[in-house]
Parts: sequence; C-alpha cells; structure tokens
Amino acid sequence: MIHFPAVRRGPLRAISVRLGLAVGLVVLIVVVIYVDRDGYRDVNEDGLSLLDSFYYAVVTLSTTGYGDITPVSETARLVNVLIITPARVLFLIILVGTTLEVLTEQYRTSLRLERWRRRVKNHVIICGYGTKGRAAVSTLLENGMDKSQVVVVERNPTALRQATSDGLVAIEGSATRSTVLKEAAVQDARAVIIATDSDDASVLVTLTVRQMTAGKVSIIAAAREAENGPLLRQSGAHHVIVSSATAGRLLGLSTTAPPLIEVVEDLLTPGQGMALAMRSARRDEVGLAPRELNELVIALFRRGKVLSLADPEGTTIQTGDMVVYVRDDRPETVPAMP
Repeated sequence: MIHFPAVRRGPLRAISVRLGLAVGLVVLIVVVIYVDRDGYRDVNEDGLSLLDSFYYAVVTLSTTGYGDITPVSETARLVNVLIITPARVLFLIILVGTTLEVLTEQYRTSLRLERWRRRVKNHVIICGYGTKGRAAVSTLLENGMDKSQVVVVERNPTALRQATSDGLVAIEGSATRSTVLKEAAVQDARAVIIATDSDDASVLVTLTVRQMTAGKVSIIAAAREAENGPLLRQSGAHHVIVSSATAGRLLGLSTTAPPLIEVVEDLLTPGQGMALAMRSARRDEVGLAPRELNELVIALFRRGKVLSLADPEGTTIQTGDMVVYVRDDRPETVPAMP
C-alpha cells in the first residue's frame, strides 16, 4: 500500500463532522417546532409532545412526510416555508455530500497514485525510516533534493505516519519483498539507501535490489557490525557504512583527542560551520595541484577510487576528477543596521 503525504482530513473525520451537523440540524428543527407546537395538528388531536416534535422533524427532513402531523396556523406554515424547507435541503446535502466526499477522496487518491507512478524516476528509496533513515532523508533534503524524489519503504505503522507527516511518499511493506520494491519503482531509482534495524534484513534487501536492478542502481547499506560489511558488499552493496565501528572510533577519539570530535561533528552537522562537499573539476583546474585551488581540498575521486593528497596520483588534477573539499556552511548573516 502506498501512503501519500496528508493534504486534508481523512474520510472518517469528514463523516463524523457531517453526522454531527445532521444531528445538530435535527435538534434545531425540533426546538423550532416545539416552541410553536400549538400551530400544529396531530391526528390524535392531543397536542404535540417533545417526542412528536422529534418525530415530525425527522420525517420532514428526510422527505418521508406521513402527514399525521401538519402545520395549521399561519405562523407554523411560515416557519415551514422559511426554516424547515431550507433545512430539509441542507440535510440532504449533508447526507449526500458525505458519500460524495468519500468517493471523491478515493478517486483523488487513485489519481495521485497514477500521476506519481508516471512521474517517479531517478529517485532515492529509503528502506527503513528509523533514526538512520530519517537522518539520511534530512541530509538529502539539506543538499537540495526535493521531497518528491524521496520514497520511503517501511512496515512499521508509526514510522509510516512519521514519513507521511514529513511530506514523503511511503510504501507500506517489507523491503525484502520484490513486490514492495516494485511498487517503489526500484528499477527507475537513482539509489537505494538501506537503513534497516538488523544486518540480516539489510543483506536480504541488498540481494533483492541487486536481483531486480542487475546492479544498475547504486546501493548504500548500513551495517551494525563490521564483520557484516564484506557480506553486504558481496551481496551487491556499492557502499557500506558500519555504524558501530564508526561510533567506536569516535568514542576513542573523544578520549585521546577530544577536539577532533568537535571537528567531526561540525563537518556532519549542517549549518554549523564546515561541511564536506564534492564537485567536478573545472577545465582551468586540470593540471593544477589540489592545494592551489581556492577551496580546502582534502581528496580527489578518480575512476571510482578516492585519492588522498599524499598519494602520488593525487598530486595533480586530471580531467573527470571529482574534487572533495571543505566548504563554509555557516548561514549568511545580515549586517546590523547602524
């Protein structure tokens, strides 16, 4: 099942609101009739009770009209013309409108689904919307990706609601199932980020994605244990992030070199000060040393390989290189008025 970001209240709430309006309208007509009960005649000729007023209001608003209670005074007939007849029309609109809204909502959802399936392409699929998945989505959005280009695959109802409330399209189901990934249009995706809660699930998702895409879609997987990293790569993952090992190294740095932790946090936290970035080398930069550029270059990416500046091959920029550098990510400040 595909869940789209909520744009309006649900059908159940709409029905509840309309039911409340209908009941309120009936009560209003009952009050009007009961106040002017002397202007009505009952077949029993014993006067209108409160129950009779309810009965007359219901059969009149529903257009049943048995005729056993009729307005006889001019005032009662005027009230029927000016109040009860418009209320009858409004009552029918409320009842019919509820059905129409439910049907319209179903049609609108079906239309949105067809339109989304036609347009979704070159998108990123996030398998798992836990802590890692949400952080991955935040990073994608901070780097300029539109929410419409992100699709979440999740089977946890709470995470699904969180994803849709964040404005994302979410596919309900397990990412280990090919039918679910097919709903997410995995064949047309740019990349698949696997952020499941267990390494065995990550391996199964990686195998499924590789089988469905024949290795044409970039697969980035997170692993809890370092020993599962090679298994994920053998399964088809192009990049593997070992969360436990990374956290352990940061913990070790916090003891031996605490300032380095602040530098790493600064690089990973958007809008703080420094941020890692990558761009293509320009023509006028080919042949130059990376240190001659205006940016603080820390590495080159050439033909699928990362070259450090200490590497002999990384001393000169070549055509097709990607330049990895540190950019100033601080928000622009407006100078204070004198």
